[in-house]
Amino acid sequence: MGESLLASVVFLKLADFARRSVTEQARMRAQLEAVIAVTTAELEPTDRVVLDAPDGVAVVVLADPAGALRLAERALHAAAAGLPLAAGLNHGAVQVRDEKGEARVEGDGIAVAAQAANFAPPAELLASRAFREALASAAPGREARLGVAGTFTDAGLRAHAFFRVDATAQARRVRRHAVLGILVAAGLVGASVAVRVAAVGHDAFVQRLEQGYEGALRAGGDALRGWAKKAGL
Repeated sequence: MGESLLASVVFLKLADFARRSVTEQARMRAQLEAVIAVTTAELEPTDRVVLDAPDGVAVVVLADPAGALRLAERALHAAAAGLPLAAGLNHGAVQVRDEKGEARVEGDGIAVAAQAANFAPPAELLASRAFREALASAAPGREARLGVAGTFTDAGLRAHAFFRVDATAQARRVRRHAVLGILVAAGLVGASVAVRVAAVGHDAFVQRLEQGYEGALRAGGDALRGWAKKAGL
């Protein structure tokens, strides 16, 4: 029997791997191993499991969707020198089994991540809706970086809604928050004015504004005349 748990899965796929020569496959595998060694260094060994796949590698990340996203992005950056790597991310159920002293991990969480990687172009990533929701729960706001990529149908006629990194999505979120802050501030100012009007009465409030405006004009005029006198005008 194995243990079932929820985890984030990063599937790193080598494009057209099966069509490469044996020599080229060996070279790509060595490069991918180097990328994995670098990108998984920030994760504790007990928090991730690295699994070989026929055309890449699956990294199961426990309890850290944000760390899984960082890993995928760093892997794509590290492979930018020519390794045709695509990434798929999912958050779902995985089964951990112990076979002859070795951990074996399988399940739908890995299968959907593999499908996402199949649809992702080289040097890009696709993430499932489940991963985006897990990211929103673990690191609120971080999910804004993942914009809709579309719906994809796999060979088994199963439809998947996938998301991709959208640099403009985060910028739009920042702008929305800025506008909301301005509206809130304006609302607070308006509420403060309303309270003062209610306290002193409408006519008295308007009279105070007029007096303040006239006072500001007089002060400005006095300052201007003083400046002109000093200048000899």
